[in-house]
Amino acid sequence: MVVSFTDTTTLPRIEDPLRGLSESLKPAAEGVLRGSQLTAEEALDFASSDQGDLPALCQIASDLRDRGKGRDVSFSPKVFIPLTRLCRDYCGYCTFRQAPDEADHLYMSPEQVLEVARAGEALGCTEALLTLGERPEQRYPEAREWLSRAGYSTTLEYVADICRLLLEETSLLPHSNPGTMSRRELQSLKDVNPSMGMMLESTSPRLYDIGGPHQYAPSKRPSARIKTLENAGKLKIAFTTGILIGIGETRSERIDALLAIRDLHHRHGHIQEVIIQNFRAKAATPMEGSLDPSTEDLLWTVAVARLLLGPDVNLQVPPNLSYDSYPLYLQAGINDWGGISPLTIDYVNPEAPWPQILDLKNRTEELGFNLRPRLAVYPEYISSSDDFLSPSLKDKITSLADGDGYVKGGIDRYVNNT
Repeated sequence: MVVSFTDTTTLPRIEDPLRGLSESLKPAAEGVLRGSQLTAEEALDFASSDQGDLPALCQIASDLRDRGKGRDVSFSPKVFIPLTRLCRDYCGYCTFRQAPDEADHLYMSPEQVLEVARAGEALGCTEALLTLGERPEQRYPEAREWLSRAGYSTTLEYVADICRLLLEETSLLPHSNPGTMSRRELQSLKDVNPSMGMMLESTSPRLYDIGGPHQYAPSKRPSARIKTLENAGKLKIAFTTGILIGIGETRSERIDALLAIRDLHHRHGHIQEVIIQNFRAKAATPMEGSLDPSTEDLLWTVAVARLLLGPDVNLQVPPNLSYDSYPLYLQAGINDWGGISPLTIDYVNPEAPWPQILDLKNRTEELGFNLRPRLAVYPEYISSSDDFLSPSLKDKITSLADGDGYVKGGIDRYVNNT
């Protein structure tokens, strides 16, 4: 069955999706529907599927999501706080990174952070997403000097204090994304973050070859990122990760990265969410002439991710990066829209505004789903008895969560504000 995905936000319902698959894929897909886990070999077989398989793959992934997650779709009402845009890395697709002479400020001050946080708090935000460049003090003397004047040796020490300030002065929960970290650094942030995040992006070594997007980005080496994810699991930190598609990797390499994430989660149970993020070409970057992934490509990746990761993993596609077609990905197996801000822009993708929460609600409900606001940490980790939450954070989180672990007041508190 070949379907055109141009100018559509719905996929046809297939009563018997197994019949719509190529013969070589049917046994593995049937096993998944019976509750089996895809082997690595079976997962890699899906790399050879064609567009005719796609509607059936999406249907199977959607049915699998329903079994594990039902029809609830979540999002996190947040403010985006770009604590520093200085970074030791150069990635071939990034415009978030700034050099000292390009930045309005080297680091946001505590006062600037609180100004944004309190404005978001007034709009009902519950998450403070701290996004920043990786270890800028290792490249820039200006960063070292700023930190020294403020009483810090490293950026991560400053991050910890900003998180502590947010917890003391606002009702927001920090969710830090500072890049690769040692076990000691992760431990220091666990006490002031109910969850943290770092994209794996890819496990392909080709991407840091000469001319690759990660050639000048040492922190993007897969081994460094997997070590951070592994240590986060050992420390029982609820962690968000994911893959970035369209930066030169193959389908098989995407599957390899998803298998690595699955293996980490099986060992530690700490991957609270997996993001499938599509590359968007940006002017004035080495990759400005590269093509964005097609809708079909993103749908295939989402559907295969659901089949590979299983029914219980939280799977996200950022709606602002597929603004016209984002409801489609509900029909490929996702159950989360990620952080949505009624106040701040997406500083990593400033050209891509988030949908209004009312629009997100309406378009989600049109496909038969319920939109529910969540905290920075997923409900299953709030109710877990496995010490994922620092004792110092439990009372604050409990005060924000309803009986199901979602934001008290539900979607109505945001729709009334939009």
